[in-house]
This record gives sequence, structure tokens and C-alpha cells, in this order.
Amino acid sequence: MNPSVASPTVASPTPANWGATDAARSAATPTQFISFAIGDDQYGVDIMAVREIKGWSEITHLPKQPEYVRGVLNLRGVIVPIIDLRCRFGQGVTEATPLHIVIIVQVGSRPVGLLADRVSDIISIDTAKIKSVPKVAQSARLDFLSGIVTVENSMIALIELSNLISQPVATEAKAAAH
Repeated sequence: MNPSVASPTVASPTPANWGATDAARSAATPTQFISFAIGDDQYGVDIMAVREIKGWSEITHLPKQPEYVRGVLNLRGVIVPIIDLRCRFGQGVTEATPLHIVIIVQVGSRPVGLLADRVSDIISIDTAKIKSVPKVAQSARLDFLSGIVTVENSMIALIELSNLISQPVATEAKAAAH
């Protein structure tokens, strides 16, 4: 290796540069995601945000929480709120059984549990293959998505974790306005 020749630096792929130009995306490297299912729909979260995957266990319900907040779980002394993704996406409340899983993710500085039906796979995706959510289909619910990718003839919607807990559901926003 010639020390007088500097090697190029590659920017880390982030949701912020998924919509970048082809030249900018070509420098991106693959990113890994955990894919999981809610019913027949496939979703994914960045593997770097995942701290743990555990089976469903009983949780402590808290009063006056949004319907999608199922309660909290004591995980080795850390209180973790559990988000029912099916409910958060407007598809009804999950009837959780021991077959369901909780994906513990780090959102900012806090851990959050995501209730899902099952984990599907760990996938590596070239960030250039991540497509933006179509504008014609955007709604408040789709703000939770950072992009869509096709893997082996199935589409996986990638979740923007920061929006998942910061964005109010449309019905909550209406209730707050009254």
C-alpha cells in the first residue's frame, strides 16, 4: 500500500442519505436490519438499534397511556415501555401469546420494546436499494417508515424508530385538539 495515497472515506449510511443522489449512494456500504412480521406484513429495524430479542412475558399496565403502549417490562432493573406495533400502525391490538416476541431497541437514550409476531431474518441491504415511501401513500401512519426495500420478492418496510414514539396517532392528535 502506498502511504502517500490517501484512501477515500465513505460516509456511514443513515436514513438521512437514503434519498441521496446515485453518486452519493454508490459510496454507501450495506446496512444490516432485523426483519420481523406483524401479520402478513414485513418490517425491519436497523440492527445497530437492537439490544435484545426476547419472548413475550407479562407486563405491568400503566393507566392513561395511549392504546399502543401495552405497559412496561422490568428488564434487569431497567423499566422498558412496550409498544404494540400492530396497534401503533392502526391494525388493532395484538392478542399477545407466548409465541410473540419483544424486540428491545435503543431509541435515543432510552430502551423501548416492540411487540411483534415473529422475527424473520437478519438481512444485509445495500442502502442504494432502499426506496422512499411513495408520496401518494403517505399518511400520519407512514411517517413511521424511513423506506421500503425488496428482498427476495417480498417488500420490507423499514421503521424510523425516532418517529415511532414521537409522532402522535391521528386519533390522539384529534383528542388533544378538543
